Amino acid sequence: MTDALWIKLIGTVPAVLWVLFAAAVYFTLKETIVQRMMPRVTAFRALGFEVELAGELLDRAQEESKTPVTATARRTALGRLEHAADVLRGGRILWVDDHPQGNVPLVELFRATGMHVDVTVSTEEAASLFRRKSYDIIVSDIERDGDRQAGIKMLRLLEQNDVDVPVLIYTGHFDPEKGVDHRIFAATTAPAELVNYVIDLMERVRYASL
Repeated sequence: MTDALWIKLIGTVPAVLWVLFAAAVYFTLKETIVQRMMPRVTAFRALGFEVELAGELLDRAQEESKTPVTATARRTALGRLEHAADVLRGGRILWVDDHPQGNVPLVELFRATGMHVDVTVSTEEAASLFRRKSYDIIVSDIERDGDRQAGIKMLRLLEQNDVDVPVLIYTGHFDPEKGVDHRIFAATTAPAELVNYVIDLMERVRYASL
């Protein structure tokens, strides 16, 4: 073998060593890199699925509601849901409505965020629960079983039992000009607004506990 060939072979050694070094580093750190990347990928996929599911459920709730919603209101509600996962997870809602079938999409939506939702159809059932369990929010309609003041009467029952839980009124018909009871945090006929109110209240609960 000539001297020129030896010199050429020797000249390739550093390049070969760098390739071997890079390969060794890659295979050594490969598992660590994958482990660090997988949670992010999984989180992104889960987040995308949750947002898509929330959108579908919100649209279904809107179909049940007679109140029109703007694209901006829908987008805002979904955006807040996306960023309020930690705030909502573990929250507890008591939902009182004698026609619960109309609230199924919203109940599913809140449960999908990790909230616990108890559904009742009467003040009596609701009372048996809020006397034994603690809730972060109570969602109620106004008229039940022909009684146009059923929801308001339940507010007085909450006071009698010293249950200091914020109440959201969600109903198909609500006229604020007739006055809003002091125990009502907010009232709405729109699903997107209800979502925002629930997030508002859960933020108060979480931040108050810090």
